[in-house]
Amino acid sequence: MSAYPHTDNARNKTQELQAKLNQAAKASPNRRFHALYDRIYRSDVLDSAWELVKKNHGAPGVDGISIEDLEAEGPKGVQAFLGELQQDLLAHRYEPQPVRRVSIPKADGKLRHLGIPTVRDRVAQAAAKLVLEPIFEADFLDCSYGFRPRRSAHQALEAIRAEVHRGRVHVVDADIAAFFDSIPREVILDAMRTRICDRRVVELIRGWLRAGIITAEGQLLDPDTGTPQGGVLSPLLANAVLHRLDQAWQPNSIRLGVLVRYADDLVILCATRERAQASLGHLRAILAGMGLTLSDAKTRLVNLRTPREGFDFLGFHHRLAKTKKGKANCYRWPSKKAVAKARDQIRSRTGPRDRSKSYQAMVKDLNRYLVGWRGYFRHGNSAKVFSKLDHYVFERLARLITRKHGRSGAAYGRWVLATNAYLGLAKLSGSIVYDVRMPPAKVYG
Repeated sequence: MSAYPHTDNARNKTQELQAKLNQAAKASPNRRFHALYDRIYRSDVLDSAWELVKKNHGAPGVDGISIEDLEAEGPKGVQAFLGELQQDLLAHRYEPQPVRRVSIPKADGKLRHLGIPTVRDRVAQAAAKLVLEPIFEADFLDCSYGFRPRRSAHQALEAIRAEVHRGRVHVVDADIAAFFDSIPREVILDAMRTRICDRRVVELIRGWLRAGIITAEGQLLDPDTGTPQGGVLSPLLANAVLHRLDQAWQPNSIRLGVLVRYADDLVILCATRERAQASLGHLRAILAGMGLTLSDAKTRLVNLRTPREGFDFLGFHHRLAKTKKGKANCYRWPSKKAVAKARDQIRSRTGPRDRSKSYQAMVKDLNRYLVGWRGYFRHGNSAKVFSKLDHYVFERLARLITRKHGRSGAAYGRWVLATNAYLGLAKLSGSIVYDVRMPPAKVYG
């Protein structure tokens, strides 16, 4: 294999390919694309895929090889890695390895299982996504916001606020039960076949779905449903499957309610309780036709006109309340679950084992988390929550500094912070923004 093109050149070539595929898909809504497999292993596509995987970092898979390991070999080592992957795809020798299971505790005491592919498989999946996403993006509807180019959670949140202000105050707060674990694989492949007739690509996707899972105990699991959360291609597969839901819902959006979906998280906003009840029944029927169900424990109807009644969505709590002028307004602020998780993260960074750190290291570690949390939750009515968390962070850090010097209480730490410009500690308060503009229509090209 020849040397890989310069990153900018590879990115430009890949973007040209994406623009052409997107335009062709828009021009022919019923077209099924062939000869896509050859484009997945193009040098520029693999190079762009490597850059995306490297940018997202990520832990090693079952083979223990990390991005840092490959980079340590220098540019020639990365070129050899990508060249070998290209040749294996070209010769149909490529075989995905099982994903490594990582379990993360959830607020309800259960575990969320993530599947970490190897770096090699992540690059291959990223290459497939670069080629396939522009085709499916031509079809995806405006009600879908999750894991899509130029769309975001904040736009979904603004869409909810706008619909509530239009009088749609009866909300179907729905949860698809174990979505990523329970999607029937033929449903996934059928969703892919709506736009792909290249059997090699379909078999490539089938191989990733069948690769299996290695648990922390070393056990190999071979589930016959689902796609592991954590895979590079999994969000696109999920959106392709749930596009069927979006399509089925559109004729009912005026009669029943407005669907707002972020991957497998969704709400339906309705004008009356009767419409909300009908929407819930219709939603169950659509999902049943896809082999999916709703979680009865997590799905409910919410009337925002009921005092202190609200719902959580995308980390925010949403509630209808009156402004000082008496006008009804849909407010949102970080949910109790989000705040509890933030406090846990802050506590984990200001514990006894952190006393040995320098002041700068303490603040750097806290800021790394606080800046990201602030960046997401500043889009809302978060002032009170931000103020309380600022105080909590200050007190935790003050106590940590005080105990670092063998003293009790927090007075010494407060003095150190107050007389040293808070050591550069990031502040949440004063950062609130409210409006989020929708993206331009043009994404590719």
